Amino acid sequence: MEYKNYMKLELHSKSQNEAFARVVVAAFAAQLDPTIEEISDIKTAVSEAVTNAIIHAYEEKNAMVTIICRIIDNELEIIVEDRGKGIEDIEKAKEPLYTSKPELERSGMGFTVMETFMDKVDVYSELGEGTKIIMTKKFKSLDAD
Repeated sequence: MEYKNYMKLELHSKSQNEAFARVVVAAFAAQLDPTIEEISDIKTAVSEAVTNAIIHAYEEKNAMVTIICRIIDNELEIIVEDRGKGIEDIEKAKEPLYTSKPELERSGMGFTVMETFMDKVDVYSELGEGTKIIMTKKFKSLDAD
């Protein structure tokens, strides 16, 4: 698959890095001429995916979160990947209000938010190996007008 542009970011799984990750991805997405609402949607979805890796995958241990962004035609593909504990039941984890960390007062809306703000969200996970979230957002063609 040929892409127009590509970037890869690796960062420590520290909560302070969540804001940095969403700003970097938003800056990368800017080349697709998104609306303010689309940028906000992307930032929110990235925040949720990165926060899931920090809170759930690594349980606040210091490890690495990888973010890859690719632009393919008028689509932005965002991959957020960890090498954490994995998700036992992806379908259960995607249910609104489900959280595996109720003691942390988590809302259980992370995957719901990602699915609401992105055009497509795929989740791949293996216990003990980690999780990969692939989110796709389509934009109007820059050639149209």
